[in-house]
Amino acid sequence: MAKASLSDLLRTGSLDLAPYEDVYKDFHLHPELSRQEKSTSEKVAAHLAQLKVFDIQINIGGYGLVGVFKNGPGKTVLLRADMDALPVKELTGLPYASSVTMRDADGIEKPVMHACGHDMHMTCLLAAAETLVKMQDAWSGTLITLFQPDEERGGGAQAMVDDDLYSKIPVPDYVFGQHVMRMRAGTIGSRPGTIMAAADSMKITVFGRGGHGSQPHQTVDPVLLAAHIVVRLQSIVSREIDPSDLAVLTVGSLQAGQTENIIADRAELGVDFRSAKLETREKLILAIKRIVEAECAASGSPKPPVFTPTRRFPPTNNDSDLASLVAASFESHFDSFDADTPRTNVSEDFSTLATCRNIPSVFWLTGCIDPEIWDNAQSSGEEIPGNHSALFAPVIQPTMKVGVDALCLSVLTFLRK
Repeated sequence: MAKASLSDLLRTGSLDLAPYEDVYKDFHLHPELSRQEKSTSEKVAAHLAQLKVFDIQINIGGYGLVGVFKNGPGKTVLLRADMDALPVKELTGLPYASSVTMRDADGIEKPVMHACGHDMHMTCLLAAAETLVKMQDAWSGTLITLFQPDEERGGGAQAMVDDDLYSKIPVPDYVFGQHVMRMRAGTIGSRPGTIMAAADSMKITVFGRGGHGSQPHQTVDPVLLAAHIVVRLQSIVSREIDPSDLAVLTVGSLQAGQTENIIADRAELGVDFRSAKLETREKLILAIKRIVEAECAASGSPKPPVFTPTRRFPPTNNDSDLASLVAASFESHFDSFDADTPRTNVSEDFSTLATCRNIPSVFWLTGCIDPEIWDNAQSSGEEIPGNHSALFAPVIQPTMKVGVDALCLSVLTFLRK
């Protein structure tokens, strides 16, 4: 007798997701900033404990936690979700909108919102864990559910690895993850090779000589210096990077001075840059430093500039062979799966969990925009708020169903009996 397809197998073990819709709303109502995910982590651990089969370890690399379910011999698969929220004031008007505020790392009170879908990621992984426990007779091996802190600042995956993650849990054979994106809900996409760009951020401090606004000849004006730098930085991508390559550079902040009639003694620029290739990243870094140092020299800056890295995200590269196997399972199950989804400039630190041990990994993207809103916007040209927007509002279904099924399928592809 022929084996049932993975889709048929999954349908027989699927859950009623209504309780998980409440879980999602609770996560959304109670977001926590990066490195402060204490309550979120405790809720996740309590939920996993109810399933009674997971060996749970908490406080790995901060508030990271892992549940391990050993279900007989076979391969080991790790599924990852992130937990942190953003310092954004929610404007969605949803009945479960966040009104939370928290102090950030600098002690400043900030509004907090799950504006990037991490609440959906956690909920999908918890529901997938319960589904796979319910289906445990159909597969054999080890399932690892990993809930990561501090993704938004790019440090959580590395922090868990540095906290001896793989001496505390089995080293997986495969690592999988997913992210909701501004795509039509019900759709899902992946691709072999690079699916998400690398991203770096840095603060650049340039120095002038302060003085009275009426006597600029006695000063070195850091505002003018910074303005020249901002303009020159824009030429790096357009004039130094191969047009067929991927690169983006943004000056996201420029701060100098406190009042109108005083020339400050320094200015600070916040720069973000993205690339798909590591050699392109190095080219961007060298070009940024060359331009900043040259403009400082041209302006007569009294001190050399200071470059302070603030974030780094590696590129997310899907193992081609593994991606092909996952794609075959997704293709047979989902009505709208794209096996060659466009590469995105959005970045993730997910891959660190795999590259630290040369483990093959696959990451995919799921849609979360209400189909009616998406279709209307496609015809009208209206812009739909996406990740990190105060108006980002994923529709719960079918977003959650697709996310749960995708996680389960990735495990069953490799652990099915």
